[in-house]
Amino acid sequence: GRSGVDLYGSQVGGRLEDMGSFDKYIGGSPTNMACGTARLGLRSGLISRVGDEHMGGFLREELERHGVSVEGVRTDPERLTALVILGIRDRERFPLIFYRENCADMALCADDIDPAFVGAARAVVATGTHLSHPTPRAAVLKALELAKAQGGRTALDIDYRPNLWGVAGHGEGESRFVESAEVTRALQEVLPHFDLIVGTEEEFHIAGGSTDTLEALRAVRAVSAATLVCKRGPMGAVAFEGAIPESLDEGQSGPGFAIEVFNVLGAGDGFMSGLLKGWLDGEAWPVTLKYANACGALAVSRHGCTPAYPSWEELQFFFDRGIVRPDLRNDAELEQVHWATNRHGDWSTMRVFAFDHRAQLEEMEGADPARIGRFKELCLEAAQAVARGQGGHGILCDGRLGQEALFRAAGTGLWTGRPVEWPGSRPLRLEPETGPDLGGLRNWPRDQVVKCLCFCHPDDDAGMWADQEATVTRLFHAARRNGLEFLLEVIPSTVGPVDTETTARIIERVYGWGVHPDWWKLEPFDSDAAWAAAVAAIERHDRHTRGIVVLGLDAAEEALAARFARAARFPLVKGFAVGRTIFGAAARDWFAGRIGDEAAVARMRDNYARLCGIWDAARAAAERDAA
Repeated sequence: GRSGVDLYGSQVGGRLEDMGSFDKYIGGSPTNMACGTARLGLRSGLISRVGDEHMGGFLREELERHGVSVEGVRTDPERLTALVILGIRDRERFPLIFYRENCADMALCADDIDPAFVGAARAVVATGTHLSHPTPRAAVLKALELAKAQGGRTALDIDYRPNLWGVAGHGEGESRFVESAEVTRALQEVLPHFDLIVGTEEEFHIAGGSTDTLEALRAVRAVSAATLVCKRGPMGAVAFEGAIPESLDEGQSGPGFAIEVFNVLGAGDGFMSGLLKGWLDGEAWPVTLKYANACGALAVSRHGCTPAYPSWEELQFFFDRGIVRPDLRNDAELEQVHWATNRHGDWSTMRVFAFDHRAQLEEMEGADPARIGRFKELCLEAAQAVARGQGGHGILCDGRLGQEALFRAAGTGLWTGRPVEWPGSRPLRLEPETGPDLGGLRNWPRDQVVKCLCFCHPDDDAGMWADQEATVTRLFHAARRNGLEFLLEVIPSTVGPVDTETTARIIERVYGWGVHPDWWKLEPFDSDAAWAAAVAAIERHDRHTRGIVVLGLDAAEEALAARFARAARFPLVKGFAVGRTIFGAAARDWFAGRIGDEAAVARMRDNYARLCGIWDAARAAAERDAA
């Protein structure tokens, strides 16, 4: 069915006419469901079409990031990807405009349906909009017939949008019900194909041809033996496997969740994701409806559709802990679990070439801002020569002196961290580009990671700690607000004496501020006890952290090899982020004019490749020892 891009108004409580900015998400009911079910642990795929342009590319990439198969997504060379502009006006009004005139997904045709792809699935889920036009309707029917023939199950989300059926105008995108005998007829023709039919009361009204819900359900039952699940808004949902009783309350139900409604858009797709999880896992209807109701509750609590849906871990946390506050989006503990369990990308191995250095390069003979920028491009070339498009590689690069390298790194698959601290500042001060209100982060690409080095020590006085806390806390929340991961680096040995508990004490303090770094960057410790203390401190507060990377401190390769061997024994340490060991000598010679670009790249490439090999060998040895 539908696959488009949602442009959600960022300002809440205003008219669409007055929106000044928008957040971009994937959208369309089946697209939302494909991602929602993937987050819950199901293997899902989408059958649709997207345009041969940037928005179509975004949809493909975002689906893949969610683990959704795009084998069934065709690229339409002639039509544009559908768009929807929508917003949150107040607690009752959620205006939206569909831009779907001759869009790509409505050109889905029977020839696009691959029997092998359909046959690989346990279930085919169709949505109502694609039954509104002969071409996509033929595609839906073919997929359903193939599924049935090959032993699969079938489900329908009625998903009635009157203006997409041509019975309401463009300005009525928010409308959920307009009576139409023609729509009822078109739906009733296909209802016998399904094992499960899901809709709101209004959607069953259109499917059954009556505004009396029980009468409409009986009309659907007359043509279909499917289990019928009727959504009742704040009253939850009920399932009917057989005859329709005298009251909706006599259907099977699951527990509901009393929460504050913030945004109803996409809530039904979240509900359907939870329902499909329970249905396909063979759960009883009360359990299945519990999943569905909870997913719907979480969906209506947040901005956006797909971004609001829970992971399986988050859903279990929600069940186990219960509701602490009804405005779930402001529940810090729940939001941390939501954020941490829905991050994209496999970064279980981190081999990071760090050339975010500024002061160290500015001090070199022959260096000036333009030449430093050019050298950082050479660093990127060296990193790419080693990575060769493979995962597990990354860079640290700044935006003040390394902007061109950052531009060139975008979209290459490299993990990219970007520093914000003013070099050497203590107490912590930030680069001017971040802005006094940290608004500069709004301009960052979403795949860049905010990296902050904070020079701190447990023995710092109260004034120093208060200053550091204020800056780090503001930065962390600004990163989250802008959808950016956050890496915190601490190097207490440059400030004062250290022992096995020094870094662990800093980590405990940071979590006490309510700051949950996605990444920690720590100096290499000389004892297992220090590593154990640091790891334990992190895991006490955040079992979903991305992990730790080890910094280099300009150490020689031989010294790093020994330190890597020790660090690699701790699984939470994912790799390294090393700079001067890789580029130091090459930089001095290049700025002084003793070597050219090609030699500098070759030298850094070889140094980086050797460090990658040293880390990989250390990890392999640690895993062998553990086994």
